[in-house]
Amino acid sequence: MKEEVNRHEILEKIMPLVENTAMRFNLVPVEVDFTKENHRWYLRIFLFSYDHPVNLDDCENVTRSIQDFLDELIPCKYYLEVSSPGLERKFKSDKEYLIFRGRNVSIKLKEQPKDGSEQIFKAKLVDYDEREGITIIRLEDEKEMVLPLSAIKSTKLYFE
Repeated sequence: MKEEVNRHEILEKIMPLVENTAMRFNLVPVEVDFTKENHRWYLRIFLFSYDHPVNLDDCENVTRSIQDFLDELIPCKYYLEVSSPGLERKFKSDKEYLIFRGRNVSIKLKEQPKDGSEQIFKAKLVDYDEREGITIIRLEDEKEMVLPLSAIKSTKLYFE
């Protein structure tokens, strides 16, 4: 008899383990996804570090530290993938605006600004407030601009 797998319940069970383990290695889990593709389950963990680029040792350390615990918490066969979010990662959640403060981003607006400025621009992400929006320093002229999330179509990390 097949065991029913509830991905949301599994994510809820494993998140404290993933977060605490990442923290031990001075890392932050940017995204944790448990998904089924082609009849196989995948647990993907994307890690970020504020003080160094995530490297293979970081991924191996986290993998070795959580593998056995995950096997106890996840009732089905799965493939574990641990990696960095990538140099030009597209934001998938609001929490990434907090995680990537101080980083260069490329922002695409939903509509052309009324002043005729660009719909897509590169900027430095200065701060994020869930109620007010995100504050960015435009790299070209150093002016600060506040954008509500509702005006943003997409945001991704930008590497120069």
